[in-house]
Amino acid sequence: MSVDTAAPVGLFTGTHVLAELEGVDPQLLDDEQFLREVLNNALDQSDATVCQMIAERFEPQGVTVLALLSESHASLHTYPEDGSIFVDVFTCGHTADPEKAVSLLADALKPAGRNVQTIRRGKDI
Repeated sequence: MSVDTAAPVGLFTGTHVLAELEGVDPQLLDDEQFLREVLNNALDQSDATVCQMIAERFEPQGVTVLALLSESHASLHTYPEDGSIFVDVFTCGHTADPEKAVSLLADALKPAGRNVQTIRRGKDI
């Protein structure tokens, strides 16, 4: 008989990762399809479950991408004119790894600089 040691679903705990990436190629930051794919891949490789993704491209430039996750949410807000992007990934529980998701996004975007903060939220076990 095996004993299930996995944490229960629905714990009031989570990890919120906020990042500012600078010195990114402005063309990448204005490419809605590229940003959707990069975010989806990063979330998938981080064991997050994407329920829905929406994006909006702005004129004359800039893109916002939002991903609704089973575990919570992720968002990208780009500023091509500045070569910068705000990244926000929050996941509840312990299954998904938002720090890995942000790291994979940064690897794909190749920023010259990055500022990343991780905030533990809720009640951890």
